[in-house]
Amino acid sequence: MKKDIHPQYREVVFWDLSSDEKFITRSTANTADTIDLDGKTYPVIKVEVSSASHPFYTGKNVLVDTAGRVEKFNRRYGKK
Repeated sequence: MKKDIHPQYREVVFWDLSSDEKFITRSTANTADTIDLDGKTYPVIKVEVSSASHPFYTGKNVLVDTAGRVEKFNRRYGKK
């Protein structure tokens, strides 16, 4: 294996901005931001959606207006 071609695999903090949840994992993603967590300084990657805020994982699904869509379809194509 060639040396010095692989990115650094290190501990980083992923920060879900919508739920303010932070979790530590390992990643090769680069970032200039840092955060102090549990007495240590980690690079931080800010994300909009994670398992802490996604409706699939939280069980808080958004209701879709299917009745309005069916009526619109019937108005357009119902008589053809």
